[in-house]
Amino acid sequence: MLALRLTRGSHPLVLMRRLFLAAASAGVGFLLLCTLGYASGHPAQASSSVLRLLWCAIPLAATVQLAVAVARTDPSTRPRPSLFAAGIGPARLSVLAAISTAVSTTLGSVLALLFFLHLRGDLTGLPFDGGAAEFLGAGTPLPLAATLMLLALVPLASAVAAGLAVRSRPVAPSEAQEAEEDLAPSPVPTGLPWGVALTAAGLAVEAYTSRNSGGSPFPLPGRLDSTPTAVLAGWVLTAVGLAMVGPGLTHLCGRLLQAVRPGAVRLLAGRVLMDEASRIGRPLGIVCAVVSGVIAASVLYTGGPRPFGPLTALGAVLVIGCTVATLLTTALEARQARARTARTLLRLGAPASALRGAAALRALVLVIVFVPLTWVIAELAALPLTG
Repeated sequence: MLALRLTRGSHPLVLMRRLFLAAASAGVGFLLLCTLGYASGHPAQASSSVLRLLWCAIPLAATVQLAVAVARTDPSTRPRPSLFAAGIGPARLSVLAAISTAVSTTLGSVLALLFFLHLRGDLTGLPFDGGAAEFLGAGTPLPLAATLMLLALVPLASAVAAGLAVRSRPVAPSEAQEAEEDLAPSPVPTGLPWGVALTAAGLAVEAYTSRNSGGSPFPLPGRLDSTPTAVLAGWVLTAVGLAMVGPGLTHLCGRLLQAVRPGAVRLLAGRVLMDEASRIGRPLGIVCAVVSGVIAASVLYTGGPRPFGPLTALGAVLVIGCTVATLLTTALEARQARARTARTLLRLGAPASALRGAAALRALVLVIVFVPLTWVIAELAALPLTG
C-alpha cells in the first residue's frame, strides 16, 4: 500500500519514467510471446525458436538496465531522515523500490498479453482483431505455464535488479562526512584494459563468423531467426567491452580537462567528470555499442534490400529507446547528486554561468570522444562483412 500511495503522489516526470518503463516491458513481453507463438506453431524448428529467444535477451537486458536507473532516481526510494524515523531503513527502501518496479513492469506485461491475444484473434470486438493471426501462430494453443513464465520474466528480473541497486546505494552522509568526501579523490576505474580486450574479441568473433559464411552480408533478422548465434555473441562481447571502456574514458576526459593550467570552469568540469566516471561512463559505453550496431547495419544495407521485419524493428526501437532513456536518467541522477555541491558553490559566490559553462564543457568533451569511437567501432564491425 505504501508503494501505491507513493506512486500516486509522485511528480509527473517520475510518473512519465515509470510509464516509459511499463511501455518497454510491454514491448519485451510482446517479443517473448511472439517467440512462444512461433515455437508453438513450428514444433519441428526448435533451434530457430531458441535463437529467437536469445535475441529477446538484448531488449530484456536494456529494459532491466532502465528499471535500475528509474529506481535509483525515484525520490520515494531516496534515503531520508523522516523515513528512517518511521522505521523504513535501507532494506525496506529496497523492497519498496522492487515493488514499485514490479508494478510498472507487470502493467506492461499485462498490456503485452492483451495486445498479443488481440492480434492473434483470441480477443474479439476491437479493430484489427486477428490481424496477425498467421504470423503469431493462432492455430495452436499457447501453453499456460510457459506464457506465465515468459510474462513474469521482465517484472521479476527488473524488480530484483532494482531492489539490489537501491540497497547498495550509500546512505545519505552527515555534513562532516560530506566535507570529508569532498577532499578525497574518486577511485580510478580499472576496467579500461579489460574493456578494450573484450571489444577486440567481439569484433574478431564477428569477422570470423562473416568469413565462414562464405562472404555473404550480415543477415539482419527479418524474423529474428536468420542471424548466426556467433554474430550475436560477438556483438554482446563488443557491447560489454564498450560498457567497461566507458568509465575509464570518462575519467580520462576529466583528467585531460584539468591539464595545462586549467581555469575554474575547466577544473570544475574535469573534477565532476572524474567523480561521475563510474556512474555515467557505463551507460555512455552501452549507447556507443548500440549506435555503432545501428550504423553498421545501415552501412551494410544501403541501396539494397532491407530485410527488416516488424519484430526486428520493435527490438531495435526497444534497445535504442531504453539505452538512451537510461543515459538521460543516469544524467539526472548525477545532477541530483551534485545538487548540494552546486548550492555550496552558489552560496560562496560562484556565478551561475560558470556552472552552466562547466556542464556544457563536459557534454562537449564527451561528444568529441565518444562520437568518433562509435564511428570507428561501426566501421570495424561492418568492414569484414562488406568486404
